Amino acid sequence: MDPLGARSQFVEVQNLPTWDQPQGVQDEVDGENLLMEEDDQLTNQLNSLESPFPFRQDINSKIVLFNGDVALLNCTAIVSTSNETLTDKNPVSDSIHRYSGPELRDELLKLKGCRTGEAKMTEGFNLAARFIIHTVGPKYKAKYRTAAESSLYSCYRNVMQLAKEHAMASVGFCVVSTVKRAYPLEDATHIALRTVRRFLENHGENIEVVVFAVSDVEEPVYRKLMPLYYPRSKKEERIGLPLLPADIGNAEGEPVVPERQIRIAEKPGNLEDNLQETSSDLGLVGSHAFARMEGDVDKQRKLILQGQMSEAAQQKQHQRNYNRWLCRARTEDLSDIAALKALYQTGVDLCGRTVMVVVGRNIPVTLIDMEKALLYFIHVMDHITVKEYVMVYFHTLTGEHNHLDTDFLKKLYDIVDAKFKKNLRAFYFVHPTFRSKVSTWFFVTFSVSGLKEKVHHIENLQQLFTCILPEQIDIPPFVLEYDTRPWIHSWTSLLKYFLSFFYYPGS
Repeated sequence: MDPLGARSQFVEVQNLPTWDQPQGVQDEVDGENLLMEEDDQLTNQLNSLESPFPFRQDINSKIVLFNGDVALLNCTAIVSTSNETLTDKNPVSDSIHRYSGPELRDELLKLKGCRTGEAKMTEGFNLAARFIIHTVGPKYKAKYRTAAESSLYSCYRNVMQLAKEHAMASVGFCVVSTVKRAYPLEDATHIALRTVRRFLENHGENIEVVVFAVSDVEEPVYRKLMPLYYPRSKKEERIGLPLLPADIGNAEGEPVVPERQIRIAEKPGNLEDNLQETSSDLGLVGSHAFARMEGDVDKQRKLILQGQMSEAAQQKQHQRNYNRWLCRARTEDLSDIAALKALYQTGVDLCGRTVMVVVGRNIPVTLIDMEKALLYFIHVMDHITVKEYVMVYFHTLTGEHNHLDTDFLKKLYDIVDAKFKKNLRAFYFVHPTFRSKVSTWFFVTFSVSGLKEKVHHIENLQQLFTCILPEQIDIPPFVLEYDTRPWIHSWTSLLKYFLSFFYYPGS
């Protein structure tokens, strides 16, 4: 209800029936009719086969099929489909612009477009949803069907990946393949349903609700195909098995193209040996010297060590190395690192720059794989650092097992792309200790020159709020609680008093 007592036009996703709930008697009747048409031999064969999409009530309970306007959904994020310039006019985008207000159009201009298959995020402004994820579906031509399938898969996959990275509880999908893009609705629906299903299986432990918002035209197709990927019983699983398409994608739902599985070996030799050495490196096809038609990589590295390589060549080598890390980051399962919620994006500072938060206490350095943590940082930050941004590091209540080793930080600084360093405008170190101040000073003075002027030690949140408004940053509850304790500030003053005698005994 709004303040005047009128019923809200927005729809609470928690009140919508999930896919595991009874959908009416017609589904059951259709299923029985299909079973009656099968002969006994076929039924016995189906009973012996295992479905690639088995009955999973835990997944079905996260799925909602909603006939209505995606712009009205009250969830963490909704999906808008557009063109490469993010100016496409279609029923979905028009409705989202109408409800979100004029601020959205201005925000989209700042994104400077979006490539096909990518996903970019803005605020929801006047929508009930907090965020809008914009994605661009492919234009369909039968001649280039394989490319279109891969691009459409990327749309749904990248949306889900953004939702996971930003710890979103619920996502509302529109149908990404618009009429303008000419993608056959049934083919597109297969890709949408299986991609979301695979993502929930592999990475969706923290996602609570996924809504497929459809129109009257789209609903019958979705209702027909959803039992294939989200069977609501063993019987429905058995019925749907022979109806699945030949290509159901790989373990992530991505279309499988045999030609893409060919790998060029970096050096000739025994085929069996090459396969053993490189079986875990199939995602890096084309990153080695031969495939990229570049010079001898080993020779280039040797020249760098000898100080004989030009600065331009060194930059090229560094970029190549970063791209290898980024490729790994995009293919490895980093869900365990994401679950720590130690790195996340919030709002903007007073200058309109993106704010990224790091929570020191949430990083169990001694318990996790720090290389995976580095990969996760690169994966999350790569698209953030294309424009100016600031970092806020909460050092609050960190223990010995939370302190990041300076060698790790130096390695991270050496690996990341130049845009990470160029576009970082400020690093706010909140609730520093004396030890951390000394460590930071040594690190920025002797290890990473150029960062020293950007580091600002913040004693309390009031100082932070002079740079970033409170409503623009999500602060962990324990940090707020710590900051409001009156003894914290008196102890800080007392410590400074004693330190002044230690360093200036004559004062």
